[in-house]
Amino acid sequence: MRDEYIREAQKTIQDPNILINVVSRRVKQLRRGARPLVESLEKLSPEDIALREVIEGKISFELHTA
Repeated sequence: MRDEYIREAQKTIQDPNILINVVSRRVKQLRRGARPLVESLEKLSPEDIALREVIEGKISFELHTA
């Protein structure tokens, strides 16, 4: 994973635990064949694609309280 993508994604999702959960869930979807929501001219890993999706606001999350 690219450090600059991690830093940028943390501006969108400040809580590192939530960021990890959102990215890991999306990586699983991408590995199962889901189409990326961002375009890139270079070959990106599923982790970097998920981070870019967070950075560009393509995926979001909701907190559910019990």
